Amino acid sequence: MSWGGPTFVIAIIALSIGGWMFTTWIRAKHGYPIENEWGGTVHRTDADADRKIALLTDDNAKLADKIGRLEDRISVLERIATDTNGQAAQLADQIDRLR
Repeated sequence: MSWGGPTFVIAIIALSIGGWMFTTWIRAKHGYPIENEWGGTVHRTDADADRKIALLTDDNAKLADKIGRLEDRISVLERIATDTNGQAAQLADQIDRLR
């Protein structure tokens, strides 16, 4: 093999392009921003991204509301469990309010 021939130069160019393609594929697969040939960053845009964000925001609001209600119920249950001077009627009333 001649080191000065065009085959060696073509092999180096092919390996460089192949390595760039491989690293770009790995970055895209794992969600990292992709760089273009001038070093700038190319961000992928998802057509459904806005819809997904809206759905996640709605789910987050519902879950936060549910957590708030559960915290209120737990505080009432803790008060019922630790109340030693309470009357049976008050206890029944508080249990009915939880339902």
